[in-house]
Amino acid sequence: MTANFSFECIAQCNQTKARAGVFYTPHGLVETPRFMPVGTLANVKTMTPAQLKETGAQMVLSNTYHLHLQPGEAIVAGGGGLHKFMGWDGPMLTDSGGFQVFSLSEMRTITEEGVTFRSPHDGQIIKLTPEISIEIQNTLGADVIMAFDECPPYPATRTEVEAATARTYRWLERCIAAHQRQDQALFGIVQGGVYLDMRAQAASNLASFDLPGYAIGGVSVGEPPELIHQIVEATAPLLPHHKPRYLMGVGTYQEMAIAIASGIDLFDCVIPTRWARHGTAMVQGERWNLKNSRFREDYTPLDETCNCYTCQNFSRAYLSHLVRSQEILAYTLLSIHNITELIRFTQKIRQSIINGTFATEFGHWLNPNNQLSVSCD
Repeated sequence: MTANFSFECIAQCNQTKARAGVFYTPHGLVETPRFMPVGTLANVKTMTPAQLKETGAQMVLSNTYHLHLQPGEAIVAGGGGLHKFMGWDGPMLTDSGGFQVFSLSEMRTITEEGVTFRSPHDGQIIKLTPEISIEIQNTLGADVIMAFDECPPYPATRTEVEAATARTYRWLERCIAAHQRQDQALFGIVQGGVYLDMRAQAASNLASFDLPGYAIGGVSVGEPPELIHQIVEATAPLLPHHKPRYLMGVGTYQEMAIAIASGIDLFDCVIPTRWARHGTAMVQGERWNLKNSRFREDYTPLDETCNCYTCQNFSRAYLSHLVRSQEILAYTLLSIHNITELIRFTQKIRQSIINGTFATEFGHWLNPNNQLSVSCD
């Protein structure tokens, strides 16, 4: 494995494939399974690094595509690299930009060489190739960097997905050749759309590279939740047991619980802060709109069992008032709680795996027919 990176599985559930582990990086360890907050532009929206650390966050994401456009990787490097630039001293991961290119479907052209698109900021023509994506990520300096991949849309024909998956494999070979830093772990990404045989072949192909870690991508792109579950349940066990497994773009109770039962270790999603900016709190897997009149005179905490700063100091009525008044503090307080909520959930699952009680304690989340949570989008 790349220098200073290793993964240790310390406990496993006897009834499922869930496991508790530790992922060691140059900037510290990550206790898995774990939810990772998203800091797209080198900040988790509305929060300071100190507030973020208090949520229990251990690893944070930033985005190659967005940082390349603003402020540019050279400026980040001039500020001492991504960790120092944003004031976060824990582990970090940068996405390759592949998903953002996917979301710009009306503005981009994909060829074997890479992707060309118009900047949504100023219309400038931007080119991303596997080599350029890796060069940007090497310059930014996160602990974990992601291979540049092609994320097929949903729905897509088998022929279209097959072409994208094969290209992702060829691009991975180029990413490995371009990668220059031993203090950064390069993760490969399994694509294959909703075609399980294609996912299995992609997982096998990627495993042959013996990378420091592996991700499942191309989910939460419009397909129904039951297909996400099928993809993860079929694919995760095929990835190397002694390496961390990362499910990209997923972050609800049910999605994470089912994925953990399949052997997934790491998650990320923008919903905790996105929902916070819409006045929405996540409370024990439910989604609460604090503009609702029932909260106006409710002087209890959001969650009496939660130890976050928000729940320990403020009432639902006060938070409802801030949301209705469009006060910026509302977004900070709700982001603190929402991120704490998801990290607490994964921490509780981790402890249950260690205790041997995961299937009993969290079994009600493992039935996809129980609509107990809301899809990421």
